[in-house]
Amino acid sequence: MPIHEFRGRDGNRIAADEAGPADGPPAVLIHGGGQTRHAWGTTLQAVADRGWHGYSIDLRGHGDSEWAPDGDYTMGAFSGDVSAVARSLPQPPVLIGASLGGLSSLIALGDAERQEAVARGLVMVDVAARIETAGTDRIGDFMKADIDGFDSLEQVADAIASYNPHRPRPKSLEGLKKNLRERDGRWYWHWDPAFITGKFGSPDETRSSLVERSSLEDAARKLTVPMLLVRGRMSDLLSEEGARHMLELVPHAQFADVEGAGHMVAGDRNDVFNGAVLRFLDSLA
Repeated sequence: MPIHEFRGRDGNRIAADEAGPADGPPAVLIHGGGQTRHAWGTTLQAVADRGWHGYSIDLRGHGDSEWAPDGDYTMGAFSGDVSAVARSLPQPPVLIGASLGGLSSLIALGDAERQEAVARGLVMVDVAARIETAGTDRIGDFMKADIDGFDSLEQVADAIASYNPHRPRPKSLEGLKKNLRERDGRWYWHWDPAFITGKFGSPDETRSSLVERSSLEDAARKLTVPMLLVRGRMSDLLSEEGARHMLELVPHAQFADVEGAGHMVAGDRNDVFNGAVLRFLDSLA
């Protein structure tokens, strides 16, 4: 699959996989924190097969995208990159964002003078204006736990199984290499450690997230483009109450509650997730 390059807010290189007809309407997949563009399973191809021109991007500091030399991994940086990518396309795309990718997309639209110039639609995957601290803390603990790397792919698989005990352990560990890099005989997650050790958690150590809830609520209230909220029913990050609150803020939003999925909805139930996204895209077409 060819790698496409975008430029982010600061001229930083953003890597992306690309699929679908050249004249198809664009859709941009934006992964969660600590993931890469490979986190979507078959979603990019499913979108392309439906006639959309899909891009799955690596956020700054993740995957094959450029690391921020100043360690700027604030929400302003991520949302600025999303806006820059969207505005560079021939027409406004549908933004499909999981976790951090969803929050970044929401803020990008909330900051826009004309939302329709940035995106024609938004899919937020297991994230909303009100999320559970226990869920975000568990993600943070998982990312910090092995920041010094792993001795083997088996150790990586053990760590993932501990975080996602409901997901079957893969029979082959080769797929893990897409999210890792080998260096000096050890395997490291394919993201900049400064994402965790830098501005993500400082200078104000009392902050528990990248952006204040009030900013997310303001952005949600401003939302005018069509929206789909997807929740993993087993999620410890987006509760039923959090989803209901988001739907109150965005009354025109559609909603999909995916049974058997946790926070990593696309990875847990890829077929069901794809179906929900494709139905939403069909409604826009």
